[in-house]
Parts: sequence; C-alpha cells; structure tokens
Amino acid sequence: MSEIQQVHEYTGEVAPGGPVHVRELPALTIRKMAVSDMHNNVYLLTCRATGEQLLIDAADDAERCLALVRLGGERLGHLVTTHQHWDHHRALPEVARVTGAETYAGADDAVALPVAPDHTLVQGDVIRCGDIELEVSHLRGHTPGSVALAYRDPEGSTHLFTGDSLFPGGVGNTKNEGQSFDSLYRDVLERVFAVYDDDTWFYPGHGADSTIGAERPHLDEWRERGW
Repeated sequence: MSEIQQVHEYTGEVAPGGPVHVRELPALTIRKMAVSDMHNNVYLLTCRATGEQLLIDAADDAERCLALVRLGGERLGHLVTTHQHWDHHRALPEVARVTGAETYAGADDAVALPVAPDHTLVQGDVIRCGDIELEVSHLRGHTPGSVALAYRDPEGSTHLFTGDSLFPGGVGNTKNEGQSFDSLYRDVLERVFAVYDDDTWFYPGHGADSTIGAERPHLDEWRERGW
C-alpha cells in the first residue's frame, strides 16, 4: 500500500492526492485528507493517551484511507459514517473488513449503507475513543439520519465534524426528493448554533473548514434564501 505525506501547519485546505493536514490538540490528534473527484473529506482522530483511533467517512480510495490510519498508528477501533449518501461510504466495506473496526451510523440512515453498522446513533449519544468523548447530534434534512460529532476540548475550543449538514456559507443540499431545508435549518439552529460557542471549529464533508462564529451572522440570510 502507498504511503501519504502529512503537514503540521494545519489550514484544512486539502486536495485529493495531496498531503494530510494534521492538527495537534492536547489530548487528540486530528488528521484531514480529501479523496475522489468530489473532494470528500476523511478525518482520522487519534487519542494521544491511548493511541485508539476513529475514522470519519471512509468516502473513497480504501488504500489511502488505510494509509491514513497507519499515520496515526496501527489500531482503528471505530469507523463512523456521517450519512447514507454513496460518496461518503465507497471505501467503507474494505476499510471495515481490513481493520475490524466497530462501525457506526445514524439510526435512520443505517439500512441504506453497504455495511450494517454495529452501533446506530441517535441524538445525545456519546462515542468513546480511548480517553476522548464525541457527542452525537442528529441533524435531519440532508438525509434522515445524518449525524455530527463534537469533541469538547477541556483545554480549548470545541471541534465539530458535520458531514454534509453544515458548510461554510450554509447548510447542506436539500433540493432533492426526501430532503428538507426547514428540518435541516431548524436542527442546525437548535442543535449546533444554540449549543456550541462561536470559537467552535467545524469540519465539513467536503471542502474547507470554518467556525460557528464566522457563520452565525449569516443565519437569517440562509433562512431567507432557503438553502
């Protein structure tokens, strides 16, 4: 399997085939890379005390996903899929098979995945990865079972992984059949912006990161335009 480079000057601006960006927190290491022509983001979280690891969205290119795991260590204990859309789980079967990691997904998206999750997630659940705890928010609208994961750093700001439910500039796509802007906007408002401080850094399923504070002034604009 090929190896991949990593850089420690974290900007969150990653590209398919490019280096992994690494962010070191006191208790957690976050690694971000992009895969596929859809620029899907894949995140590896490593508990610094125990070495236990959690991967968010094995979106594509199983070989690169497994190489990412090796950057943090050999053990992958947890494999979370943020939502059911095909571009976020193309490598899930292979990564789950090779690593033997426990799999997780939102309860209302579970039946649509190529691997039945070992654990189905609902609002208020907590995933433990070594000494790290991740809070689960169920954000309905982009898909019925989309989830976001939040790490509240006791020595700093919160770090929130939002899948395709929240991006810089707006909520995720809700233009297709079965999607709902009203539902997603309400959940993002009540379960993200009403819960997390402005210094919360969030990491979406595609593209660059942002903060809650940078996006909060635009909430009324999103509501008025309906996307």
